[in-house]
Amino acid sequence: MAAETSHLAHHYGGMAAQVHAARLGMWLFLGTEALLFGVLFTGYSFYRFLFASSFALASEHLDIAYGTINTFVLITSSFSVAMALHYTKHGARRRALLALGVTLTLAAAFLVIKGFEWANDFREGIFPGPYYTGALKDVQGAALFYNFYFLMCGLHGIHVIVGIGVLSWMTYRVASGYYHPGYSTPLELGAMYWHLVDIIWIFLYPFLYLVT
Repeated sequence: MAAETSHLAHHYGGMAAQVHAARLGMWLFLGTEALLFGVLFTGYSFYRFLFASSFALASEHLDIAYGTINTFVLITSSFSVAMALHYTKHGARRRALLALGVTLTLAAAFLVIKGFEWANDFREGIFPGPYYTGALKDVQGAALFYNFYFLMCGLHGIHVIVGIGVLSWMTYRVASGYYHPGYSTPLELGAMYWHLVDIIWIFLYPFLYLVT
């Protein structure tokens, strides 16, 4: 109990209230993130309806192998961060650190793979907006598809980078013993954020790579 109360902020009556407030705050934050991407998905769906054939043609020029590998990478990282939280709650610090290390490695791998994918896109003239010079430059709506592609993937990539920063700090805290079976709420919140990053990509993958 003393270990728990040492993390209690003075304006809370107990740890239960503090944990509840922290979780509620995170859910509200995740809700705003869902709204942000929801607007982008709605806009994408609207223009996909208007330029269905153009979007389908443009999607064929993306490398589905990169998208598929990155989907596997993020799903695996979501599992490993869940295991890190599980191990922390059960006092298995070394296993928790190993799981967090796997998560961070996979997160970095996602960015590296995306970098290779975008480099390949650039070689083929696939750029956002008026800079598009690819094979479909004369197809109405094709350049618009790539606008959404770069905007949504770029914004998601920023979230991945933020997630790496958050989880790196969580790893340091676990290694120092600050998070333990009696107190692991911040790690839980960090894991929730990373799950959101994973879920967003799970929607991006079929929207961008599996257009028919």
